[in-house]
Amino acid sequence: MRILVIAPTPFFADRGTHIRILEESLALEKLGHKITIATYHIGRDIQSEVKTNMDIRRIHRLLFWYKKLEAGPDWQKIILDILLLRKVFYLTQKQKPEIIYAHLHEGVFIGWIVQKLLFRQKIRLVADFHGSLTKEMVSHNYLGGGLLLNFFKKIETWIDNLGDFAVASSWENSEEIQKIRKNGEVETVLDGVNLDYYSHLPEKIESKKELELPLDKIIIAYTGALVPNKGTAYLFEAIKKVLEKSENFYFIIAGFPIENAEIFVKNNNLAKSIRLIHPLNYFDLPQILNASDIGIDPKDSTTRQASGKILQYMGAGLPVICFNRENNRKYLGDGGIYSEKISAESLAEKILEISNSSFLLKEKGLINKKRAENFSWNKSINLIQKILCA
Repeated sequence: MRILVIAPTPFFADRGTHIRILEESLALEKLGHKITIATYHIGRDIQSEVKTNMDIRRIHRLLFWYKKLEAGPDWQKIILDILLLRKVFYLTQKQKPEIIYAHLHEGVFIGWIVQKLLFRQKIRLVADFHGSLTKEMVSHNYLGGGLLLNFFKKIETWIDNLGDFAVASSWENSEEIQKIRKNGEVETVLDGVNLDYYSHLPEKIESKKELELPLDKIIIAYTGALVPNKGTAYLFEAIKKVLEKSENFYFIIAGFPIENAEIFVKNNNLAKSIRLIHPLNYFDLPQILNASDIGIDPKDSTTRQASGKILQYMGAGLPVICFNRENNRKYLGDGGIYSEKISAESLAEKILEISNSSFLLKEKGLINKKRAENFSWNKSINLIQKILCA
């Protein structure tokens, strides 16, 4: 089938939303579908890094000064989404896709408008929700409370009901949308991990030497967006508490935007104990994780988002320290090291506690490596294929 993917974001940037869009599209392409992605005017071209025939179409650069790649709302995105609506309308008329596959609430709204305007083409609209729109805006301090919050909640509820089919990237988000959609139907299509990226890596010690990491310390990695709603405040405070009590740890913080992490390292004189990697190239991630001993995810359940980084940690065979969330437990099972309280203190306690058992670390890493096979993109895409062929 001809599938037009709506990506209302600067595709491609090295973060979870974009990884989901990319890997889903690549998996659909492998099944024989013809994929076109409509996106913003900025973002990295991925043709030089992956073998693909996907057609990536960008809006005109009218907002040439807009260069924001990190997650989070911005009023200028309203203009970008109007331009994206125009691009999607043009591509739908020209390419006549059977499916519009819309990501995020903005993408679903754009897809719905085009579907209604071009109703004679009988296009089906698949809505892929990555999290809660209003909770995301609140978590970025873009919305407070009161009338404006209630207004956006009503918009979100309305958009949650759009589309012929709905999928969500986490169990938590599926439960919420299921209560909202009038027919109650939503399929949980989890983020996946491309296990091919982790299949031909060198021995861990070789990766550590190549990245010039200390061989006598436990390497703990955080990879992903460095924004507040990913739990970075918990992470930074936990790191400080751990290093105050022990010198046996070394931390990798890889992602963007890097400014707050740089300030944290400088203000606390931690340059000898933390490696900052910026920018983080998604395709370099396997080597970084292969050089690590533990993965950490400090995100709480506020935004109802899934955790793609946990799946990458699992693919690399790492034990994972995280909060005791439903999504995390369903991913990790016995491979997780769970902090019962959502706090930096609790995270720090778990890091110090688990470091005393190298056997337990190895055991949990092996559990996660095995469990990762259940969350490959090949498995996730089978659910989407059923929806497309319904």
